[in-house]
Amino acid sequence: MDVPIAANVLGTTGAVCWSIQLIPQIIINYRRHNTIGLQRSMMLLWACAGVPLGAYNIASNFNVALLVQPQVLTVLSLITWGQCFYYGDKWSAGKCTALVTAIGALFGGVEVAFVFALRAGLRRDIHWPVIFMGILSTVLLSAGVLRHYYDIYIHRTVRGISFIFIGIDAAGDVFSLVSVFFQPKLDILGMVIYATEFVLWCGVFACGGYYNLLPWIKMKLSDRAQQKRDERDSRTEVDAEGVSNAVELERAPSSTSVFRTSSSILDRHPSR
Repeated sequence: MDVPIAANVLGTTGAVCWSIQLIPQIIINYRRHNTIGLQRSMMLLWACAGVPLGAYNIASNFNVALLVQPQVLTVLSLITWGQCFYYGDKWSAGKCTALVTAIGALFGGVEVAFVFALRAGLRRDIHWPVIFMGILSTVLLSAGVLRHYYDIYIHRTVRGISFIFIGIDAAGDVFSLVSVFFQPKLDILGMVIYATEFVLWCGVFACGGYYNLLPWIKMKLSDRAQQKRDERDSRTEVDAEGVSNAVELERAPSSTSVFRTSSSILDRHPSR
């Protein structure tokens, strides 16, 4: 299905999602001043995945949005990866910036080399290197997400990762996946790349619902039930105290016995 406008609109929407996906995670890391639970190996794997994915998209002549997408992924992943060293290992900002910049430049050079090599192969009608780049990027992206699955299994909770980030990333996968259908040629491998990551994110969402959301709901319901019991017990104590006071008043002498006259005293105690 060759619909360039739809492909560009959907691809651009996906690129926007991928452009801002890690921003919530970066902001959360900054506000918390820690990256506990966030898997730095995932961020590095994602940064690496952007290299073959970018080369694959360029060699496949995808729309501009899908060409920009992997570059943004690599940059934001490297920034988040650098935060892990800054907050987790207490590295200086200068050291983290130098490391991220050096690796980013290295990745950029490798991607350019891949693009020239892939295009040279295509001119000779050799297509398997392009397919290999797509498969490699899928493996790296999936491995990054699966690293969080291992952490979820060990700690029985989804920790350190922003669900806003996951939602935006999953939305980007959906838009990018749909945009492939409107390309001049239906690209099966491209569909597999985006669909695989989307399915894995759905699994993380499901784990978050089971390990994080469900216990939170149970805790809230338990607190509300305990609050109602405390209020009921408090009302019971008040009612019991009121009944006790009423009984005491009934047992107390009447007002006529308090204000006694001399004649009443003589009547009760006659002279002998």
